Amino acid sequence: MSNNNIVIREIALEDNKQIAKVIRDVLVEFGVPKVGTAYADVSLDKMAETYYGGKSVYFVIDNNGKIIGGAGIAALDNYEGNVCELQKMYFLPEARGIGLGKRMMETCLESAKAFGFEKCYLETMPYMDDARKLYAKVGFNSLDEPLGNTGHYSCNVWMIKEL
Repeated sequence: MSNNNIVIREIALEDNKQIAKVIRDVLVEFGVPKVGTAYADVSLDKMAETYYGGKSVYFVIDNNGKIIGGAGIAALDNYEGNVCELQKMYFLPEARGIGLGKRMMETCLESAKAFGFEKCYLETMPYMDDARKLYAKVGFNSLDEPLGNTGHYSCNVWMIKEL
């Protein structure tokens, strides 16, 4: 796939249905539990509203009107400190392996810095190897335990990066 028609942009209301399907499809593809992960988040069907205003933003990957991935930044839930969380970064197979993960990470981390966050935290699954490699490549380090309380108790890999 060529990157020529692909745009990373902020989510719009009309993207809600497509991005919810992308996220659920990827989670099912990887055999992720439907409880204790993003799959069960009530915000999944109203992402544009969830990330509107404040120190949060969600970006989608738009390929000629088809949403093929996304990721967002928001303050880490139930945590005292100036830490954001990289949230709901999921790509359909056609968006993988062509540099979009790196571009999305740069876009999200630039926003986190602009919001004034000092660190960025994330949670993932141990078998999401390509994602974990990307996170490490951009400077995320492993943690021994989770920060805050995101409600994603099935995600047992925790990472953090200084911004």
